[in-house]
Amino acid sequence: MNPLKPGQRVMTELLKSITSMANIRHPIIDVHTHVYLPRYAAELRARTSAPRILNWTNGAKTEERLLILDGEPSGGRPIGPQYWDRDEKLEFMRRHGINISFVSSANPWLDFLPADRAQTLAHELNNNLEEYCATSPPAEGFSGLKTLYGFGLLPLVPDVEVSTIIQTIEHLKSLPHIRGIIMGTKGIGKGLDDNALDPVWDAIQAARLVVFIHPHYGVDSTAFGENDNGHVLPLALGFPFETTIAVTRLILSGVLDRFPDLRLLLAHSGGALPQLSSRLASCIQHDPIVANRLKHDARYYLGQLYFDAVAYGSEELTFVSRTISRASTFKNSGGTVDLAVGSTRLLFGTDHPFFPPLEASQKWPSVESNLAAIRSMAGVDSTPEHQANILGLNALRLFDLHDQVYT
Repeated sequence: MNPLKPGQRVMTELLKSITSMANIRHPIIDVHTHVYLPRYAAELRARTSAPRILNWTNGAKTEERLLILDGEPSGGRPIGPQYWDRDEKLEFMRRHGINISFVSSANPWLDFLPADRAQTLAHELNNNLEEYCATSPPAEGFSGLKTLYGFGLLPLVPDVEVSTIIQTIEHLKSLPHIRGIIMGTKGIGKGLDDNALDPVWDAIQAARLVVFIHPHYGVDSTAFGENDNGHVLPLALGFPFETTIAVTRLILSGVLDRFPDLRLLLAHSGGALPQLSSRLASCIQHDPIVANRLKHDARYYLGQLYFDAVAYGSEELTFVSRTISRASTFKNSGGTVDLAVGSTRLLFGTDHPFFPPLEASQKWPSVESNLAAIRSMAGVDSTPEHQANILGLNALRLFDLHDQVYT
């Protein structure tokens, strides 16, 4: 028998690897799914101004509505058990073939509370979320894993003592099913680039907790004009622009240089940051105030971030993936473009219970759009391992659960 040449050996091993991958069942994991825990919903029902849950009457029909911002269109949005009932969450997962979900409290979190109440409620809600996840069913087909894991809350409000926030991080470390923190863009009042947050970033980095950065306030609503366009402009544009500005400020402040091992996950595929990253880099380069502030070109830092794949289109996700893949070329010591890198930084999400179908149907079009977009991304559509990464394996690795499945 003739021995295999080096190139043939490499190809043989690659084919074996692909065959092996095909025979392993990979999970679908939702990293962007929300819950308004009963304790939190009760807090909102007791309020008389936004954010609040109110009884809304339209003719003979009365329903509960969630009003998260003053002046919100349509008197807020209709809500029901799908916002807090775990069985509804699990049924939604079964309907869409989702094996595991990382559940986060939804906005506005604790932003509206005084520091002492925020501290108390954060502790209570984190314990509630741990129980919500710990008592969930085992993930079918994935031994050792639960169906639900969670992102905890920090009492990030003005006047809070930083030591109190760090105590909450220590508490979260003790909760085995809480694997991260959901965080808005205000920090403790001055934004995520506030130097006062450095001890918080340090503690989060040491705890290996994932930070899910999620918008709430959008942009100045007067920019949306006077026509009634429902929630379209605030959600489609206001939320992503808020994220873009907040994360750009974080980069400019040097947080990612000082804490290079932070695990930051950006909602809605990072907003407009991937699209505007080269313009950002050019503006930095030509501005004497910031030109020499960072260790690397601004585009490098996109490769240090994680992005949910809640973008609904394969072309958009392909662009985000390729923008991430080139990031290492902007490191001061140089690097190469590796198109596979982009697929290791994107993670599937649904944004449940938001964006339900307008009419009752078996599956949610918003979820099916996200799944279809991932599966038809250029370079991913023909590469099963890249699909498996985005749909679930990236999440297992990011949240330190991979070894519990593939050992």
